[in-house]
Order: sequence, then C-alpha cells, then structure tokens
Amino acid sequence: MIESAQLAPPVFADIAAAAQRLNGKALMTPLLESQLLNDRVGGRVLIKAECLQRTGSFKFRGAFNRLSLIPEAHIAAGVVAYSSGNHAQGVAAAARAFGVPATIVMPNDAPTIKVANTRADGAEVIFYDRYTEIREEIGARLADDRGATIVKPYDDPGVIAGQGTIGLEISQQLAERNIQADAVLVPCGGGGMVSGIALALATRCPDLAVFAAEPADFDDTRRSLASGERHSNDPNARSICDALLAPTPGEITFSINSRLLTNGLTASDAEARHAMALAFETLKIVVEPGGAVGLATILNGQFDIQNRTVVVVCSGGNVDPAVFATCLE
Repeated sequence: MIESAQLAPPVFADIAAAAQRLNGKALMTPLLESQLLNDRVGGRVLIKAECLQRTGSFKFRGAFNRLSLIPEAHIAAGVVAYSSGNHAQGVAAAARAFGVPATIVMPNDAPTIKVANTRADGAEVIFYDRYTEIREEIGARLADDRGATIVKPYDDPGVIAGQGTIGLEISQQLAERNIQADAVLVPCGGGGMVSGIALALATRCPDLAVFAAEPADFDDTRRSLASGERHSNDPNARSICDALLAPTPGEITFSINSRLLTNGLTASDAEARHAMALAFETLKIVVEPGGAVGLATILNGQFDIQNRTVVVVCSGGNVDPAVFATCLE
C-alpha cells in the first residue's frame, strides 16, 4: 500500500501547481446568476456550478491532481479509493486518463447513477455496509494486496490542492466581472473542498468570508469550529445528502478550516430538496442533495443575504432520477 508521504497541509503554491496540472483536463465551471433567484432571497447569489464539472462534481479536480503526484514507478499498480460516489467517479475518470486500474469501495446504498458512472469509467466496484463496516480498513487491505496507492476522498494534501482550484477560479471570475462578494458558502463533508477553497481565497481574496454548509445531523465541522477540536457525528444519523456523510472532519482539512473558516451553517434534508428544486427552476441546473446545502442555508435564513453578494458552490449533480423527481414535486 502506498499513501501520501506529505502529511503537512498544502499551501497556496500547491494549489497554483494543481491549476497547471488541471489546465485542459478539468473544466472552468461557470458562475451562474438568476434575477429570479436574487429577487426571491433579497440579495445577489452567484452559483459556482461544479455540478457541470467532469463526472458531475468537483471531485475530478482533486483526484486528477493526486494521481499526477504518484511516482511513475508506483502508479502502474493502480489506485484504491473509498467513496459514496462523487470521489469514486472522479478517481475512476482520472485513473482512466492515466491508463491505470482503479478499485473503488462504495457503500451498498450509494445512488445507482454514481455506481453506474464509476463502472462506466472502467473501475472495479466493491460494496460495503457503511453502518457496520469500516471502509478505510477495506481499502487498506485491497491496497496492500495489490500494491496500489490509496487516494483518500478529502484528507490528503494533493486532493485538497486540487479542490482549491475552485477558489482560484472564483477569485478570477469575480475580478473579471468586477464583483465584490461578501462570502462564499461551500458544501462540507470531510472538508477537502472547503479547506482548499479557503486556502486559495486567503491569498487571492483575504476579505472574503468562507462558510462550511452541512446537513443538519452531520454538522461535525460546525461543532468542531465552535469548540476548536474535532467532533464526530452520531453513527445513527441519516441524511439524503449522501455526498456529505463523513463521520468526522479530516485532520489535515480541520487544521486549515479551524484557521480560515468564518463559521458553519446547516440545512435539513427537506431544505436541501427545496434548494434543488429552486436551482432547477431558476438556473436550469441539476444539483444533488449534498450539492445544494449551501443554497439551502440561504433559503432557510441561516445565512443573512439581505443586500449582500454571495458565491454558493453547488458541488455536484449526480442524483438518481427518481430522487430528483420527488424533489421537483
């Protein structure tokens, strides 16, 4: 098993280097705006549409950057990842681009569309029960058996740096449109994306407040920020936001988030569904439940947007059609 030898948190230079590696590989996703949405909430909302990224989520960025860092002598043995679906698809697509095998450990209740897309990119999928088995242990055994490299979903400097390229794009897009934003709201599971974005913006837009947005019963980052130490979620908690069900903040991600995030916000499953429907109605985009929690925290009033300009990351759009249909209803 090969893991990252670099345990220190990434720095801005790592994000800049990741942007060079991802140039021509990942998409620069648009910053979308709807006057109907603005009128609805009483402020200005700019949607960073990572649901339009390759594989349907931001995860391709971190996966491709991490694979780029694996020594040539090791990458031929392939990679192993564990994921509820978006990281799975990102790693599978990145591994396909590098021409190496990928094995993905996925929960047996993962959305069908995420499993199908992961397999479509050539990855082997191994299922586990997220409530009775430990995915990290399964992944470690597979990596040991195959001599493969583990690509963690969030607590890895290379992955964080790749996700941080979203922050670079946000700063560039705001500057190009001469927009002065007040805050950025970012969906948060283990914290890889929000820590990378916060790290990028701390250099590019240091006055811009960054908030983590989580499902109401998986608010470990919010509670951890409040206390200054990492907290875990109730193992009996459940949520429709399958992409954001990490048990606790990552060690590396929290070391960044505890310094750079302004606060944490939460939304219920019903509020996430409402945000999905509103994003479809006003912006014509498909957003999955976990990808909609940032927008949901505006709609539920946790973030006061009155007369303010806010960037909201909609992090993924991989939702099963039946689930999406119920949200629209």
